[in-house]
Amino acid sequence: MAHDHNHVDVHEGRDETRLGIALCITAGYMLVEVVGGLVFNSLALLADAGHMLSDAMAQGLAFAAIRIGRRTPTDRLTYGFKRTEILAALWNGLALWAIVAVILYEAAHRLANPSAVTGTGMLAVAVMGLIVNAGLVGLLFRDRRHSLNVRGVFLHALSDTLGSVGAILAAVIILTTGLYIADPLVSVLISMLILYSSWGLIKESVHILMEGVPAGIDINDVEKVILTQDGVCCIHDLHVWSIESNRASLSAHVVLAGPEQDQDQIIRSINMALKDNFNIDHTTIQLETTHDLVCDVPDLHCRPGTVCNGNQLGSSRGPTEKC
Repeated sequence: MAHDHNHVDVHEGRDETRLGIALCITAGYMLVEVVGGLVFNSLALLADAGHMLSDAMAQGLAFAAIRIGRRTPTDRLTYGFKRTEILAALWNGLALWAIVAVILYEAAHRLANPSAVTGTGMLAVAVMGLIVNAGLVGLLFRDRRHSLNVRGVFLHALSDTLGSVGAILAAVIILTTGLYIADPLVSVLISMLILYSSWGLIKESVHILMEGVPAGIDINDVEKVILTQDGVCCIHDLHVWSIESNRASLSAHVVLAGPEQDQDQIIRSINMALKDNFNIDHTTIQLETTHDLVCDVPDLHCRPGTVCNGNQLGSSRGPTEKC
């Protein structure tokens, strides 16, 4: 069936623009921190610059994924390169976990061996980082839901914002009480928040790569909608999955109630029902006039709960008979 990609293209264009802006802002602020760290001999600035470098790499990866995803399908990659978005999102989620591991290692070292921290310099850097990262969060907030790729970059920016808030809190505690241990304790708290927020990103990425049913779609409801269409007897080998985030695909074998049915009309009614009820607009449906295929092909069967109408349908076996 024909598909309208205009809505998807608009989102992709906006995603590309916003990721490009985010990449420029992050890379620019990273250079400022590198220069400041060298001029003022500040290890804290250089360390944060390294963190911003990882964010710039994540944004660059997400930006490249959108560009690569637009490439034309090939004879070997017939679905094209859209799944690059999911791979980039998974990589960004795992990168967040790697960053957390480094933070926790350093926090454990500092808890065991507390060291002096310059509260004033730490506060200045944290405030600058908060302004930059909060701006990035605001830039990406709108598009985080319809693209797993953008959500990965958004979580990077959000983790940096949380880190800046935590650093400000720790700096204030150090300046007012002299308790240097506040720095690693706040880092541990922020790490736990990053792990919690990134788990959903990694879980959804793996779910899509495993061809799982997209979130918000119940396959039993999909089956019921197809079965309510005139001329449909039952369904087998029903699959719903996603190639990219927020774009579901479906394939199914649909057994007709009789060979005299208008097959073109049934296909149209099924596709319209799937689009209206589940926003599924990419379907591959094989219509069959007998149940023979269910019996002749291993591992094919009518889904549990499907009630056949008992007609012979031109088959040597009745739909309710065992093969």
